[in-house]
Amino acid sequence: MSDQVYIRPVGLLYGRTARDAVCEGQAAPLAGGVVSFSALELLEGPPGKTKVSHHAFAVLAESREQAIQTRLERIAAPRGPLAGLSLETPCIMGVINVTPDSFSDGGLYDTTDAAVAHAARLVEEGAEILDIGGESTRPGADAVEAAHEAARIIPVIEGLRGVSTTISADTRKADVMRAAAAVGAHILNDVSALTYDVDSPGAAAETGLPVVLMHAKGDPKTMQDDPVYDDVLLEVFDYLADRIAACEAAGIPRKRLVCDPGIGFGKTPEHNLQLLHGIGLLHGLGVPLLLGASRKRFIGAVADAPDAQKRIPGSIAAALAGIAQGVQIVRVHDVAETRQALSVWNAVHG
Repeated sequence: MSDQVYIRPVGLLYGRTARDAVCEGQAAPLAGGVVSFSALELLEGPPGKTKVSHHAFAVLAESREQAIQTRLERIAAPRGPLAGLSLETPCIMGVINVTPDSFSDGGLYDTTDAAVAHAARLVEEGAEILDIGGESTRPGADAVEAAHEAARIIPVIEGLRGVSTTISADTRKADVMRAAAAVGAHILNDVSALTYDVDSPGAAAETGLPVVLMHAKGDPKTMQDDPVYDDVLLEVFDYLADRIAACEAAGIPRKRLVCDPGIGFGKTPEHNLQLLHGIGLLHGLGVPLLLGASRKRFIGAVADAPDAQKRIPGSIAAALAGIAQGVQIVRVHDVAETRQALSVWNAVHG
């Protein structure tokens, strides 16, 4: 569990201003990246009962409180490469749903040939990672048998052996994790944070692959049935901190872990907006962050866009909101559009 101290980096700086402030001791790099933070929001106490105060970085950095120092060190520490991929600048993860019923593009790429062709196209458009899934986890979705799921994604991973990119297997089942690793997957992405299958922590440890741990409140079948939180941001932080500890106990070191707040997984539109607004707080976990907001329902609620395929502008806005707070990986359906937006963002912020 959390030790009831949370720190959200604020006063974010970019480009030359960020570098100068770090050199002057007035700021620190956010997760060792190109964004720096010059101020901090300190939250003390359990979720829903926190005392909030604001401090300049240079002042709070002098604190002798061990919990504060641990959080600050984790917020500022550089993140190492992920499956050989540098995280010094934001990365784009392209979505490949080899399913008939995913919320946005189910059925479009549910054959091996169609999925492989789409994956190759996403690489050309600028995806550094391809996330290949064979089970829809949209709200209300039913579970898929492991053998059926593996039959969908393993041929696709095999079909991408000649493509120069990083492959992520999107699964919550131990047998599928092992099968994906055996044919060349580089990352495991589990929406249940290795809780759905009792064997998955051991399987993930055996593979030696990095693992993405995502927060979800409940099972996909029922997760949107009135989710309630005292403080969604802090409760997501505590859950992910617990899962990191469980993974370390299972033999998966922190350096092989990535965390995802789980936008849309057991959250109302307001919960999702709160997570996006404060996502920088999750850097206190000391691991890279992944944001998957692409085409999600909250965008439709905010922008009156009921059709998922017409939520591209809102998806890009959400991705850039995360990147502006130091998120290292954005998981998206629309790679070319996101790459263009990110190129402009990088050019503006140096």
